[in-house]
Amino acid sequence: MTDQDNSAAAATSRAAMEGELGILARRRIEAGIIAPIYEAMREEIGEERAQSILDKAVSRAAIEAGKAFAAKTPGGTNLRTFQELQDLWTQDDALTIEVTKATDDEFHYNVKRCRYAETYREMGLGHIGHLLSCNRDGVFCTGYDPRITLERTQTVMQGASHCDFRYRLNAEAAGEEK
Repeated sequence: MTDQDNSAAAATSRAAMEGELGILARRRIEAGIIAPIYEAMREEIGEERAQSILDKAVSRAAIEAGKAFAAKTPGGTNLRTFQELQDLWTQDDALTIEVTKATDDEFHYNVKRCRYAETYREMGLGHIGHLLSCNRDGVFCTGYDPRITLERTQTVMQGASHCDFRYRLNAEAAGEEK
């Protein structure tokens, strides 16, 4: 990809982010709304069932959010436009990340500090933080561009020293309709 192509990709993904609230602020607002609903579900149907329902609902919302961002990305989606969207997730110092690879086909980074995890713990929601945030990551990218997949083996939210994000663009699916 040329510098001009990179600039064009950045411009298209920035158009998709225009007017968007940073994700950390959004997650704090959502958690404030979800917490009493989750607590009522937990009381009525138990922890396991309540978490299962929350996981399903949040995953569906993440797929739809990915599709909405894709629809606002002029010129179509790819791994480069997806990389540019990460600015929303890191906004307000929400994440301290170390990018280890950023190409047209792979985007790898490690999260060293996660204010999402810190926020959920402060709100007394650490036990469901993975459902409110982490589980969104793999399905959001699928909604954004079905060719993009995420492999992650650990998260700060669930006690690891860092999160290991490994996004890939499926080359075999490159010719398929998005």
